[in-house]
Amino acid sequence: MGDTRGELVWTQPSPALRDYVTGYTGYRIAPTRPGTHQGVPSAHLTFLLCLDGTVELLRMPDPTRAPGSFAALVGGLSDAPAVIAQNEPQTGLQLQLTWRGARALLGAPAGVLAGDVVDLAELLGRRIDPLLDRLATIPSWPERFALLDAALTRLAEGRRRREPPPEVGYAWDRLAATGGRLRIERLAREVGWSRRHLADRFRREIGLAPKAAARVIRFERACDLLRHPRRPALAAVAADCGYVDQAHLAREFRDLAGITATAWLAERPG
Repeated sequence: MGDTRGELVWTQPSPALRDYVTGYTGYRIAPTRPGTHQGVPSAHLTFLLCLDGTVELLRMPDPTRAPGSFAALVGGLSDAPAVIAQNEPQTGLQLQLTWRGARALLGAPAGVLAGDVVDLAELLGRRIDPLLDRLATIPSWPERFALLDAALTRLAEGRRRREPPPEVGYAWDRLAATGGRLRIERLAREVGWSRRHLADRFRREIGLAPKAAARVIRFERACDLLRHPRRPALAAVAADCGYVDQAHLAREFRDLAGITATAWLAERPG
């Protein structure tokens, strides 16, 4: 959800956590002129810890949810953007949380967070403030990442949780492996469920129906390619990600990000 400007430091979590979290990003944002930023849809939930400052959500992905200001948040999957205020400096840590990680670390299926952003204290209680305080006093990113690893490992080990339906896990993994290109009719046949039953169970667990999830998976890959230092041309990204043409990718940016690809790229550093 949240793209950042300024200092960016990225690493992977320990192998034991990678089914739950695929990456950590440490960031530091300098003050900017007042403005807004689009938090674009992603195939990962956003788990964000502010070490100073807060994140001000002006509009949730689901516009019926109330906006708010957060020092620690988790945002569910959606196929619409969030609108975030930009102005104040901020330092923080952002985690790419998988839908499996929602159950393992937060104790709830990702589906309950669909289209919403909530304060982590609602899910993790009194654990959050001490963790934020400790992270803020540590001087280096590697030490912060190590502390996060330890805290999340304890959290996962301490959870008693129901496992998601294996059919839902299989369906997600097939969509991810095919870059969101697999036809949903074929996926339902592979799972052995009707398309309607698959959509219902998938949405309850993950927060999106399979067709919407496939769309977001493909869009996230396009955004990842455009973030690369050696940025490909939009037409090349469209072809690589299975869009009909560049115009198709442009429409997806307008629909999913709320802005054009050119405007989104202009928000990126460098």
